[in-house]
Amino acid sequence: MGIENLEKFVLGIYDVKDQFKRYVYDRSKAAFDEGDRARDEIRTIEELRVRQAFMREKLIESFGGLPSSDNPLNPKVTGSVDCAGFRIDNVIIESRPSTYVTCNLYMPDALDRPAPAVIFLCGHADDAKQYNRYQHVCQRLVAEGLIVLAVDPIGQGERLSYYEPSSGELPVQPGTREHDYVGSQCLPLGDGLARYFLHDAMRAVDYLCSLPEVDPERIGVTGNSGGGLQTSMLMLCEPRIAAAAPGTFIMNRETYMYAGQAQDAEQIWRGMTKLGFDHEDLVLAMAPRPVLVLAVTSDFFPIEGTRRTVARTKRFWEMSGIGNMPGLAEDRSVHQYTPRLADAAAAFFAEQLLGTEAKKPIAAAIIPFEQGELNCTQSGQVRGDYADARAVHDENIDRFDTIERRLATIPDELRKERALSWLKERVSGSRTAPELNPRHLTLSVTEGLTVESYIWWSQEGVFNHGFAFRDPLLADGNFPVAIGLWERGTNKLKEKLSWIRETCAQGNIVLVLDVTADGVCTPHPINPLPMWERYGTIHKLTTDLYWLDDSLAAVRVYDILRAVDMVKHIPGSIPDRTSLYAKGRFGIYAELAAALDDRIGSVAVEDGIDNVASWVRSRFYEPFDTVSTVLPGMLQHFDLPDLRRWRGR
Repeated sequence: MGIENLEKFVLGIYDVKDQFKRYVYDRSKAAFDEGDRARDEIRTIEELRVRQAFMREKLIESFGGLPSSDNPLNPKVTGSVDCAGFRIDNVIIESRPSTYVTCNLYMPDALDRPAPAVIFLCGHADDAKQYNRYQHVCQRLVAEGLIVLAVDPIGQGERLSYYEPSSGELPVQPGTREHDYVGSQCLPLGDGLARYFLHDAMRAVDYLCSLPEVDPERIGVTGNSGGGLQTSMLMLCEPRIAAAAPGTFIMNRETYMYAGQAQDAEQIWRGMTKLGFDHEDLVLAMAPRPVLVLAVTSDFFPIEGTRRTVARTKRFWEMSGIGNMPGLAEDRSVHQYTPRLADAAAAFFAEQLLGTEAKKPIAAAIIPFEQGELNCTQSGQVRGDYADARAVHDENIDRFDTIERRLATIPDELRKERALSWLKERVSGSRTAPELNPRHLTLSVTEGLTVESYIWWSQEGVFNHGFAFRDPLLADGNFPVAIGLWERGTNKLKEKLSWIRETCAQGNIVLVLDVTADGVCTPHPINPLPMWERYGTIHKLTTDLYWLDDSLAAVRVYDILRAVDMVKHIPGSIPDRTSLYAKGRFGIYAELAAALDDRIGSVAVEDGIDNVASWVRSRFYEPFDTVSTVLPGMLQHFDLPDLRRWRGR
């Protein structure tokens, strides 16, 4: 058998290609069911309040807490546009020091008393507040007599974090690409990108409350898609919101999980599925305040999940004697904030905040502004106008500086003890180790080496695979085992054939390991995107693991520990003389495993990661399959150089 044929080896005794999905989905389904049971047990308003407070606390905790709101907003009106019946002020506020948030403030004419206001939070349109559909919604609302504040989110509109003022270039594209790019760098700090989205939205509430024209007791919020997400976070976390109309986002997480699609970085809330959280918790958080859920029937967010969530949460308003909440407005459309939904939102806010009936739809009266007409900055970007403009990448560096100062105050031995305890819990705490029950298959001699294929149970429901190579000239006797780790494992043997040959010739058995979701164990695709690309199968299932307070990195480190257990089942092996060789990014798995298992002797990493801190501090990096190697929260406790020092290597 040639090496190329060995790389195409397919297991015939077990479908390892479906196991990773089942592993993630089964754990998630159990958590969703437990969440339903917990919500079903709520019988009183007091029990409802406990649930609301618990989920608010845990959500904020899941993405590292909220930044301080002590910074003055320093609002600045940079221009105004007069329209028939209202004007639009172009406003810049500072949500955090030198974090400039660009907004359009729609102000009705002839206000004679403080009026209600609605915050409009934008979805993933690159133009953000100036996107024509979002302008339509804002003008529809202001026509009712509502003050409207449309806010550019991070990475959209005038807030592109990677815009280069000197050249006008954009090395990292806006919207979801920027969000995933910097959002990944939040994770090793124990943070989530949502902390900054939510904080910006809360500071928008602060700004409205500061305006004499606004009645602070009558502030609503709406938005669709990513704006529906932000709306939902405010519903859960901001008690000053009087009414909410989340659009094209509310669903239930089980139906979306089976849809096979990933979500944007700020939509990944680590550990919340494990706690039984679902979108019902976002909706019930508003009870008894009014809510209108906006939905379209052909969304990628499943409409059946939306309907289920709305139906199941009605009883929480009934506890307060309210029988028509939450409302549900649907349109026959694909994913967008349609004019029909804009009319529904206008009628809802008119009734709930103004106490009036909505005017007739005014689609024909919408003023079409061209791109740039509603800019708050002269250059079109805050990084073009403000030399001191900060972005999430700068926040991450500050966060890490604070972590490093804290860790420096802890005696090294105590820090080692705490760090390894934390790592052990991350890797092994949620897993059970079944019997390995290995299966083997002797293959034909390949490249002058004997080869056996092995599979064994790494954890419940998850097989790992490996090829054991040895030099036939060293058939007699007992030999140490060298475990080899690299991307695509046994599917990429030719590139590492020289290392395999040399290591076998030096008197070792070589076990080339396929960790979970790689090599022979690579999953069946669950969506049409490339397997390891952004939003592909690995990305989607790995971020589902984040929701379970787990990670693919932790799973794969556990795989290595179990492979060390497996060594004793290889004939002629010396179980207590096991070494690791890793190539590239897989080196992080090897180093984490070696920190936990004294049976592992030498660890050799070729072209590996020197430290995670430098990646977090880097403005630019290669984003391919980043989620697979991130261990969330790791830098709160240690970095790779710490592990090397503690191992004496």
